[in-house]
Amino acid sequence: MTTSAERATAADATASGAAASAGASASGAAASASGTALSMAGRGGDTPAPEGHQYAPQWLELRESADADARAVDLLDPLRIRLANLPGRATGLTVHDLGCGTGSMGRWLAPRLDGAQQWVLHDQDPGLLRLATARAPRAAADGSPVTVTTRRGDIGRLTADDLSGASLVTASALLDVLTREEIEALAVACAGAGAPALLTLSVVGRVDLAPAHPMDAEIAEAFDAHQRAGDLLGPDAITVACEAFAQQGATVRVHPSPWQLDRRHTALIEEWLRGWVGAACAQRPELTERADVYLRDRLRANAAGELHAVVHHSDLLALPRPTGGAS
Repeated sequence: MTTSAERATAADATASGAAASAGASASGAAASASGTALSMAGRGGDTPAPEGHQYAPQWLELRESADADARAVDLLDPLRIRLANLPGRATGLTVHDLGCGTGSMGRWLAPRLDGAQQWVLHDQDPGLLRLATARAPRAAADGSPVTVTTRRGDIGRLTADDLSGASLVTASALLDVLTREEIEALAVACAGAGAPALLTLSVVGRVDLAPAHPMDAEIAEAFDAHQRAGDLLGPDAITVACEAFAQQGATVRVHPSPWQLDRRHTALIEEWLRGWVGAACAQRPELTERADVYLRDRLRANAAGELHAVVHHSDLLALPRPTGGAS
């Protein structure tokens, strides 16, 4: 079986090759897309990588503060209420973080939850697992200890047994790199384990740039098409996930979690732009010549601190049917 991560990697490799044949500038953009800026949409972000392929920790670190600012804190109160009423809550929480990357989700969430926590970090990249372990938070919101263990493997094949004992399942920038079948399997696994799921930063296919440019919509459309390559869901993932978890009887809440990027984020905007345009050119090579000019104009405005970008995402909280007296 070819996994979603393997298909994403193949798509990124195609992006580099297609743009390289179309022109040097677009080739540089696509190179950023492969394992760096394409992480914006989950490809190479906090998602598992196949054997032998590592995603750049530098990109994950570059995006971490924007991710942290974007995640929907409004979903935390209903999550805390559910966690507080879990059977066996006194023994602490067990949190499975899928496609953990450098562990940014744990660094954001663990200090916002009370009580002892054991985080189980899932990824296929051993280097990222080591980095996530070294940088893991040590204390919860109330000072209780936070510990971590790691599991290396394919998160596309998780079952309820794999999540047995989980108090919570989390992921960041993951859903859009999965297929419909994999999202449905994830919903089944979470429901079978009775575990809530907090799945953040799924792209929704909308980017707002200011000042506007005539090519913005064309680049965005080509990028979204690239994200859907190989049966991956890309910007359709959040809708499919809502349906899949609801079908398992979960109460589903969705909240916007946009990146709000300005002159404070010029390094992030530059890398994101290169990947965004590079993937668009890979999908539609005929854009390359005009996209080269577009990218130069956009990078110039960004360097001057004049470019603002809103990259729209959504966060999803799925609360399964209560069991064992939970409310």
